[in-house]
Amino acid sequence: MSPESKKLFNIIILGVSFMFIFTAFQTCGNIAQTVITNLNNTDFHGSGYTSMSIIYGVFSASNLISPSVVAVVGPQLSMVVSGIFYSLYIAVFIQPATWAFYTASVFIGIAAAVLWTAQGNCLTVNSDENTIGRNSGVFWALLQSSLFFGNLYIYFAWQGKTYISESDRRTVFIALTVISLVGTVLFFLIRKQEDTKAPGEEDSANEILGDSSSAQNKMTRAVAAFKKSIKLSFTKEIMLLSVTTAYTGLELTFFSGVYGTCIGAVNRFGSEQKSLIGLSGIFIGVGEILGGGIFGLLSKNNRFGRNPVVMLGIFVHFIAFYLIFFNMPNDAPLAPMEGTDDISYMIPSKEVAIFCSFLLGLGDSCFNTQLLSILGFLYSEDSAPAFAIFKFVQSICAAVAYFYSNYFLLQWQLLIMVVVGFFGTITFFTVEWEAAAALAARGSDYSSI
Repeated sequence: MSPESKKLFNIIILGVSFMFIFTAFQTCGNIAQTVITNLNNTDFHGSGYTSMSIIYGVFSASNLISPSVVAVVGPQLSMVVSGIFYSLYIAVFIQPATWAFYTASVFIGIAAAVLWTAQGNCLTVNSDENTIGRNSGVFWALLQSSLFFGNLYIYFAWQGKTYISESDRRTVFIALTVISLVGTVLFFLIRKQEDTKAPGEEDSANEILGDSSSAQNKMTRAVAAFKKSIKLSFTKEIMLLSVTTAYTGLELTFFSGVYGTCIGAVNRFGSEQKSLIGLSGIFIGVGEILGGGIFGLLSKNNRFGRNPVVMLGIFVHFIAFYLIFFNMPNDAPLAPMEGTDDISYMIPSKEVAIFCSFLLGLGDSCFNTQLLSILGFLYSEDSAPAFAIFKFVQSICAAVAYFYSNYFLLQWQLLIMVVVGFFGTITFFTVEWEAAAALAARGSDYSSI
């Protein structure tokens, strides 16, 4: 197998592994609050929003040390161990206990930071400036396929149900735990890249993949990775991209946790209100896959760089927010187990609700594929610290969003995303223009990025 084929193979295995793990985890996140609402008549008194806030809060803090962990352990083993913790979190729902639920939330926050830092490193090591756009798109499309499969099962299994029984819950979460473990095992198929650097030449990717087992060398790499994370945090490009990244954290919370809860709380959707949560997740996935495919795989033919894709993303999201504001009851995110009979400015429409799910997924893929691409391009030699900072900012904003989702009505959540999204688009444009100018100065073709 040629080196290029080997790299593409690694990207595909990486994407498929994440597809299995996040088929389980994203489906779990999508239905968690609905399942928990049905549990609160028992001894279980947890909150899905609070759990996700803990996960993303710990996730954000753990990104400060995750480059050091990946430097010492290596990306492959880091992803395997992290996948096991994802599976344990999902397994908690088989027989829920409040203490286990929140404890698992802390551990999965740490695991998530390590997993995504290792993923960013693996993506960068197996790409160059000519293939980073394609590989980001391939990975993103495979990852977001996870939204399709799990939610398709939820749609058919929960059709016509207004209450989720103990048997329904256990069946779903046993299946999701097994799926997550399958994805974890697949990480072992990723093939290590050989060092092609000249003697004495280093980059952070090869430092992380180094073979030395010396405790002193491992500690040196860990400290070096931590220092690079701190240093990169204060660069102009990272600070500007942090605004864009913050927006992706807010809208991630909305489409992955809040919007499905809103749909499941609208009594005017009748007996389909619970199964529509699954259908919403499917169409979010369709939007994600379409965006990842078009803007990733066709990036070689894009003469205008990343800005038009990000502009499309914010335009699509603004349309979705406008329609959601008109279609969904304002109290839907906070509705009790009985749901809500309120209406907004129109009679709630199932078709409009599902169309908005598609728009949310499409817009999210526009932002994330381009952020992955520009980070891989700008920081090809400092990939682990750069992706750790990206996930740090994204996750801390997701944690904040999950926290205020316990208290804010729908209109205020939408307004926050509109404001942050507007400024995030402007800051991304600024970094992209500077990247294009630097590339032109090197005499490279702008369409190759």
